[in-house]
This record gives sequence, C-alpha cells and structure tokens, in this order.
Amino acid sequence: MLYIIMQPQWQILPVPHIPEAFIDAVKPYVPTSEGKYAAQLLWQRGIRDLAQLPGFTSPDAYEPLSPFEFGQEMKWAVNRLVQARDRAEKVTIWGDFDADGVTSTSVLWEGLGQFLPQRQQLNYYIPNRFTESHGLNEDGIQRLAAEGTTLIVTCDTGSTNLSEISYAKSLGIEIIITDHHALPAERPEVVAMINPRYFAESHRLYNLSGVAVAYKLVEAMYATLPEVPQHPLEDLLDLVAIGLIADLVQLSGDCRYLAQRGIARLQQQVRNPTRPGVAKLLELCRRTGDRPTDISFGLGPRINAVSRIHGDAHFCVELLTSRDAQRCHELAMETELANARRKELQKNVEKSVKQKLQQVDISTSSVIVLEDGQWSGGVLGLVAGQIAQEYGRPTILLSTGEEGTEESGSLARGSARSVGNIDLYELVKSQEQLLHRFGGHPFAAGLSLPVENIPLFRDAIDRQLKAILVGGMTAQSSVQADLTVTVAELGKELFQELSILEPCSMGNPVPKLLIQNCWFEGVWNKNSADTKGKKVQYIKTHFKICDDSRPGGFAGVWWGHYREELPQDRRCDAIAELDFNSHPSTRDYEIRLVAVRLAESEEGESLALRENAIADWRGDSARHEEDSSSYLVLEDCPLSWNELNQGARTAIAQCRNLALAYPPPPPLKPEQVWLQLVGIAKYLSRTGETATLQQLEAKLGLSRPTVEGGLTALQALGFEVERDRVVLKLRWHGEANVANETAISTFLARVEEEQFKRHYFYRVPLETIQAIVNNE
Repeated sequence: MLYIIMQPQWQILPVPHIPEAFIDAVKPYVPTSEGKYAAQLLWQRGIRDLAQLPGFTSPDAYEPLSPFEFGQEMKWAVNRLVQARDRAEKVTIWGDFDADGVTSTSVLWEGLGQFLPQRQQLNYYIPNRFTESHGLNEDGIQRLAAEGTTLIVTCDTGSTNLSEISYAKSLGIEIIITDHHALPAERPEVVAMINPRYFAESHRLYNLSGVAVAYKLVEAMYATLPEVPQHPLEDLLDLVAIGLIADLVQLSGDCRYLAQRGIARLQQQVRNPTRPGVAKLLELCRRTGDRPTDISFGLGPRINAVSRIHGDAHFCVELLTSRDAQRCHELAMETELANARRKELQKNVEKSVKQKLQQVDISTSSVIVLEDGQWSGGVLGLVAGQIAQEYGRPTILLSTGEEGTEESGSLARGSARSVGNIDLYELVKSQEQLLHRFGGHPFAAGLSLPVENIPLFRDAIDRQLKAILVGGMTAQSSVQADLTVTVAELGKELFQELSILEPCSMGNPVPKLLIQNCWFEGVWNKNSADTKGKKVQYIKTHFKICDDSRPGGFAGVWWGHYREELPQDRRCDAIAELDFNSHPSTRDYEIRLVAVRLAESEEGESLALRENAIADWRGDSARHEEDSSSYLVLEDCPLSWNELNQGARTAIAQCRNLALAYPPPPPLKPEQVWLQLVGIAKYLSRTGETATLQQLEAKLGLSRPTVEGGLTALQALGFEVERDRVVLKLRWHGEANVANETAISTFLARVEEEQFKRHYFYRVPLETIQAIVNNE
C-alpha cells in the first residue's frame, strides 16, 4: 500500500540572447517599464518577427479570416439555413453542457435567432450530463423528430456520432455540424461539416473552439443576409470570449483576436450591463470582466458547475441571453450555489479516490483506473486532473451502477486526464473494442464502458501505456519557470508588462515567475463559503512572500493547500503567477503560488525526511513527556498512509523531525463500542446534557466519519440527534427505524475496519514507515 506522490520537475528557462532592436520594438507596448521581461517572454514563445507584434498585441491591427475560409462546407450550411428560413422549417440547435457548449448554444440561439423566430422556428437542446453524456443520442433525436424538427445544427459536438447521424436521417432530419473535436475517418452524411480540424495545424483557424466555430457560422449568415439582423454581430463576442477561454484552447490566430475583442466587450457588462446574467455572475465572483482569469477562475467554473451538480444545463442559455434582470438574478444565484456545491463535492470525491489508492499498490502501474458507484460523474474530470498531477500518472475515474441498454448492460461513465506528454485520446482509443463510447483530445477524454469490462480495460491500457513509455514519452509532470524575479519587482509595473501576453492559454500560458531564496510569513488558511454562508471544504492559504530585496513581503495565496504544507522559517524557491485581486475589500496585486521547494542552500533540499528523522514513541508515554520541541508529535493514530504522509510533509515544512506518539488501540470489540455509544446516548437523553463530536471521538477512540456512522445508527434505533455545529444533543423518542439493524451492522463494520487499521499502524515497523514516506 504505497502512497506515492510524484513531485513535478522544475524547468527553469534560460535567459535567451535578444537583439536590442527587438527590445526597442517592444518598449512602446509597455511604456511604464523597460520592456526586458516582455521582450524575453515574447522571444521565448516564438514572437520574434517585428511584423507580428502589432497584430499580437492589438486586435485593431489584426485582420481576421472570412468565415468562408471553410469553403464549400460553410456555403452548404448557409444555403440550408436560408432554405429552412424560407420554408418555415423547425430548426433545433444541439449543444453541449460545458462552458464552451453552453456559450456555443447561446451564440447560435441569439445569432440564428436574427433570421429564424425563436421558439417558433428555432429551439435548442442540451443533453443531460448524467443521463445522456456528450454528443448526439437517439432518444433526443427521436423527441425532436416528434416535435417536427427537420434540421439540427450541432455546436461543440457531433463530429464522430456516425450512427446517430444515420438515425436522424432515417427520421427525415438533416444535420449541420459545427464542432472542433476529433474528425471521423470518413465524412458523415450531413449537410455541412464545419470543423477547423480539417485545416493544417499552422492555419489561423485551426484552434477555434466550439463557440468560435458557431460564431463563424453566424458571421457567414450576417454576410449573406446583411439586411435581416437587428443587432450587431459584435454583440456576441463577450459570449465567444467566455467559451474560448473556459475551453482552454490555444489562443493564436483568430482565436486570440476573438478573445481580445470579447474581453473588451465583457468588461462593459460591469459598467453598462446588456446581459444581466453575465453581469450578476461577475458580481458574485467579484470580478470586473477585464481579465482572462475572470473567465477561467470566475465565469467558466460557475457555468460548468450547473451540469456537474444538476446534470441539466438548459437554464444556462437563458442566464447568458435573457434580458430579464430579475430572472437572471435568480438563475445566477442558483449557479453560484451549484458552484459552491461543486467545490465541496470535488473535495469529497478527491478524498474517496485517495482512500482507494491507499488500498492498492500503484508503484507498478503506469496508469490509474478506479471506479466507484457513489462518485458523482460531474466532478470526475476535475478530480482526475488533480490526481494525475499529484501522482504523476494518467488517471481515469469511473462512476458505476448506471443502467445501459439490454446490449450494453450496466455502464460505467467517467473522465480521463493526462499528464506529461501522453496522448490520452489515442491511449483510450487503443482499447476502443472494450468501450461503449468515448471522445476527447490528447489531454482529456470522456468515456463509458460496460462495468464487466473495467478489469480488462485497466490491464490493457496499463500494458499499452508501458509500451508507449518505453518509446520515449514521459508521464512525469513538470512546472516551467519563465522569468526569475525578486519580491521587490512584484507589483503593478511588472503586472502591466506581463499583460502584453494576455489573453493567455495553451501555447501561451500565464508567465511563471521563479523567486529564489525567499521565505514566508503571516501564513494562514480558511475554508471558502457559499452565498448562504455555509462553509465549503475548499481550502486556500494566505501568506506574505519575502526575500532580501523586500523583507516586508508581498501578498500571496495558495489554492487547495493548508498552511502546514508551506515551509516556514526556512529559505525556499517558489514558482508563482502574478495576479490582481479585484475583490472590493482587498483590491491589490498578489501572487498565486504554483510550486515551492526548499532552497538549494538549505539542508534537506529533496523535501524528504532524513534517515533516523522519525522517532518511535508509540505506547511510550515517558518519552512523549520529554522535551519534544524539535519534533512534530503525532498523538492520533493515522488510519491511512495518506494521513501519515501528511504528517511527514508537515514535519518537513516545519523543519522538524517526526515523532509517532499515539497510544495502543482500545481493546474493546465493535459490539462493546456500540453498547458504550448507546450508554452515552441514554445518559445525554436522561440528563439533557450535550456533548461535542470531539468528546465522542476521544471517548470511543474513533475517527469523525465512524462516529458520524454511529450517530446514524442511533437515529435508526430511536434517538433524535440535534446539532449546533459540533455540539450534539440527543433525545430518546422510541420510534425505531425498520432499517435499524442495517444501520447498526454498518457501524459495527466501520468500527471493525478502523480498529484493524489502528492495530496495523500501531505495529507496522519503523523501517517500513521510513521507506514509504520517502517514496522508496
């Protein structure tokens, strides 16, 4: 049961030799600074031709390509839409439930709505994430046919749905595909196939996302029937920017142009809102719309959260396009609550995944494939990304238990995320014969397969990846530093200089700054809270980063980490991103910490406990009472290698040794523990006194989750449990639940499992602990 964390490799880009003429040419674009950092970044990223600079930095100097660059496919699509308009046919937009799909649907809903009356000739359909998944499906097509639809226009989906396209044709429905995902081997029988993947990778339209392709179709309609539209085409650009940046496509060529134009329109929503839903979302995430990060960290996650929590994302289109301020306010609040729930759910699934990893030996596996019937499919992609980075392995997480067709049986649906330079799409595709459906791109994929195929799939994909790794690919994650700066250089001037690269995305990432020989002060962390004040288990740590150039420090935040994970009272190297916090109460510049390690000048650079740095005081209270100032003392017995590793990482961060000082496990049998808990409950009921969860944990010698299971069993037995945060009041009402035996049996099983773990970690040899925490 090894708990392995792959520390990412640090890659520090060397400072290139840059011609003075290039630096001089860059300076006018960053008038408040010398321009050396901006020039270095542009040079490193291939912007070396002086003729490229105007179009890269300003959309006014860029000439976008015509939508008819798509050739005959675009002409066929426009002609068919004009025909549908003239014949009063019913047209349905078939979208998708993520941010790119929702904004694509919204762009076509508004854009085509200039030519086809909305809700009369034009409607939209978004599949349910939980019951339908991505892409076209026969049940949805059948419903649309029954409602009279004769033409479907897809957006952000449909390229590989060959059987569904044939089924639609059999029902008399024609299809126009607008998409940007992988192409099928042969062109499907559709009216038009507008997909930039047909272009060469060097083409300026190649990286268009779903929303940008949808916009190009609307642009072609505007060019064909210029006298018809009542609203300017540019009104759609804020939606285009949201979808482009949220989908993490490479922002080059027309993608960059559209994102720049869209962000300029998006920031107008704060001053003069024309989209009340977008304006309210910006208000809720405390952003102004003038930064790409306002989308990637604000709007995008909130739009995505709706389908992750509810499955159905239909109302997101109304949220983005309606002009009814009151209705948009209600929908925005529902979206905000969904996002808060998403954070909590993501944390819970992440915890469950790590618990499963403690039960298996992944040291011999090249890929992680796990399944569970209780996991919410809506957050599996997010968690898979976290696990892949943390464990240094491509990760596939599957939710089981869903019923499929008679042919497919029970299906598992899930998400996969890659790491290093592994092409995940091709890796999953190599096992296509075991899958029900799949799709995606080199970095991420979605898939479904019969539950009984999971063991075969796990073994086969592991063998396939091992063969690939022999060929020279790597699964090692890495973090790259672009510039080396001091703390004194952090602030407005540097921020404005780095902003020349915005909007940033794949191929042009946010600049990573290396800060050497620094230290941290004023470190603290807290949970986030939702709009109703409920705490969400989503951590961020605040701090001040200091170095010799600025001992007073500069504000920063580390998302998803506890303060104990941050080395203190030691010199460190840090990689961070410079950002602006637009929160009304804290409007100022700050860094977002990306990675940290002890400085080379410090001992223990490897961030591993030294030999003999773990003291074994288990059951030795006399040793525990000695001076332990140089030790981080573990008084509570860990229940997993994850907990023990967390203690080791905290000890490393605090520059202390680790002492195992937990007592022997209680000798009581599970049935005796249950009787003890019932006795406590009767006493509290009789006396009216209260107890805290911590008191019950200490009295019973159990963990919080197991105690919670005991409370559930007490309720089934006939006790009423009242809570005021962690304070409990128990009353006997005598109405036992018919499922009380099951609840009690579940509690007893939990106690037995926990006692086994406590006995194991009390007896496991010190040499084994030392080896595992150092990942040997």
